[in-house]
Amino acid sequence: MIRFPRALAAPAVLLAALAAGSATVSAKELSSDTEKLSYVLGMDVGNSIKKLNVELDRKVLLQAISDVLEGKKLQLTEEQASEIKQAYLKKKQEQAQAEARELAEKNLKKSEAFLAENKTKDGVKVTDSGLQYQVLVEGKGDKPKATDKVKVHYKGTLIDGTEFDSSYARNEPATFPLNGVIPGWTEGLQLMPVGSKYKFVIPPQLAYGDRGAGSAIGPNEALIFEVELLEIMKD
Repeated sequence: MIRFPRALAAPAVLLAALAAGSATVSAKELSSDTEKLSYVLGMDVGNSIKKLNVELDRKVLLQAISDVLEGKKLQLTEEQASEIKQAYLKKKQEQAQAEARELAEKNLKKSEAFLAENKTKDGVKVTDSGLQYQVLVEGKGDKPKATDKVKVHYKGTLIDGTEFDSSYARNEPATFPLNGVIPGWTEGLQLMPVGSKYKFVIPPQLAYGDRGAGSAIGPNEALIFEVELLEIMKD
């Protein structure tokens, strides 16, 4: 959720000075503690406002700060100000939701096209759920159950080749219960005998769906994993 900067009045001391007609201060002219603190607080409020990424009238902004600090009658009541902020937040949230829906639809089309092409490649098998897999190395050990804990090495990429996670890069295998990961992993690793290496192409509905996962995995992304099943862990 988008939030307005808190306590703008206190960090706005430097801006109020600018509104009163002071010249821009360069770093070498900050000689007193008051000037330095004023500049620091001005940096804080400037950065806070910048994060909002909104179009502003700087003269009006500075006038409002000056009016507050000088105790002048304000042009808006607290109630009016609250209504304006709420309307702005609602508009930004609606825009963000629309952008998220558009991205999810775009990613879904790309994922479906990739999956349709990939399943025609030699050696690719498709399960009833839509999970696609390819045997790179077939091991001879036992196959894990959904309730088992496993140790694996893996690399995960998006369909454009962007790597978003890798135990190889960390030089440390991952250990986890199979029923505690995405459905594509829970299903896929149960197909693998210990000692195997498989390549999985996981449809969005078996991965993170329309939610995505953080900044690395967008909504409705199909994911590619190369996975080595090293061990079924024993309690």
